[in-house]
Amino acid sequence: MIGIAGIAETGKSDLVNEMLQTIAHRGDYGKKIIEKNHTTVGFIWSKNQSQQMETYIDQLLRSDTYLNKKIEGVEFKDKEIILFRDELGVFPLYYGLDANKNLCFASEVKALLKATPEINELQPGHRLIGNKPQEYFRLESEMLDERSPEEIATELKSRIENVVKRQIGSDTVGSWLSGGLDSSVIASMVRKNVKNHHTFSIGVKDAPDLLYAKEVANFLKTEHHQLFVTIKDLIEVLPRVIYHLESFDALLVRSSVMNYLVARLSSSFVSEVFSGEVGDEIFAGYHYLKTIPEEELSGELIDITNRLHNTALQRVDRCAAAFGLTVHVPFADPDIFEFALKIPARYKIYNGLEKWILRKAFEGELPQNVLIRPKEKFWQGAGVGQLLADYASNIITDQDFNSKKLLPNGWILNSKEELMYYNIFRNHFGSVKSLDWMGRTKN
Repeated sequence: MIGIAGIAETGKSDLVNEMLQTIAHRGDYGKKIIEKNHTTVGFIWSKNQSQQMETYIDQLLRSDTYLNKKIEGVEFKDKEIILFRDELGVFPLYYGLDANKNLCFASEVKALLKATPEINELQPGHRLIGNKPQEYFRLESEMLDERSPEEIATELKSRIENVVKRQIGSDTVGSWLSGGLDSSVIASMVRKNVKNHHTFSIGVKDAPDLLYAKEVANFLKTEHHQLFVTIKDLIEVLPRVIYHLESFDALLVRSSVMNYLVARLSSSFVSEVFSGEVGDEIFAGYHYLKTIPEEELSGELIDITNRLHNTALQRVDRCAAAFGLTVHVPFADPDIFEFALKIPARYKIYNGLEKWILRKAFEGELPQNVLIRPKEKFWQGAGVGQLLADYASNIITDQDFNSKKLLPNGWILNSKEELMYYNIFRNHFGSVKSLDWMGRTKN
């Protein structure tokens, strides 16, 4: 993933370089710091992004006019710098003012803290001009697509394949494969368009994900890699996971531990990976959605999709970036999610089967039992279950939890597990006074 850092002041190359060093994991192949439009801004990038970045920076240095090119958070127009964030928040971006009221910005909080203690998150679908966020995109219910389900399924499959083809950067790529519908769908489209396809799965021994993922990998004929983990492995990496994740939300950390480990495995074989995230939100994959009246389902899907930048998409970005991986999330592409949100709710949950239209679109492309496999959360399917919660219960007493569950900002921790994560988070980011920038899982 590309990393950016900057200050709206010239002559700050040393400080910007220090900020970039803090997030050097995001890209260790190239680095460039420039001064332009009264701003010192730095970029780091990985090998597979080298040509794109070098071309962009060369054009940037040669031109004083608007460049119709965005690099994961920064664009220049006339005499000012404009920060932006993509529609769903796949790419992170934070900002704040330093003691001299200069705008500072960075891809991760840990880098921004080098310049200012003030942390704000630029929300998805927003630009920042000066110090004022402006919305340029809003996720809303649109006119429904009333074609037949067969026609919708055909176009849906075509859109997914086209987006995957566009995002592929080389002949050797990877896919995170849980054996669930979403990751399997994306992997099937990747396999059709690359020469060397590596798939990666993780879990405790005999975890459901490992079994289903291996079946999909055999079906697609990928070069498959499995990682077996124990509670000892999970506890060992917790401090690094929370450092990269910049969150102590219990469910987010729980799934991120597994994602971090599979990302580490992936980085030994590929420089870019595909993820199936966002599928559950736009196609109604969660079990609780079956209890929601059909006329209210679209609104609920928009609500949970709008929260992804602080949950699943944050996990995917930070775990990939921790090892310099570029991660692709095809379902977060506007060509897919805007189309998906127009699909009538009755085709998303049909006869009690969630994500029905996506399953229909990929009939024959995957093993039948994968096509009908119900949704399991990443940490559940990987076999983590209550392992981390039980561990926390053994090291944190009831008295300790009751005395510390109320945080200074008024938040209430939900469990001993979350307190365990918060203690680690505080060791890394104890200087952060406000946590308004940090999202938490709904309910």
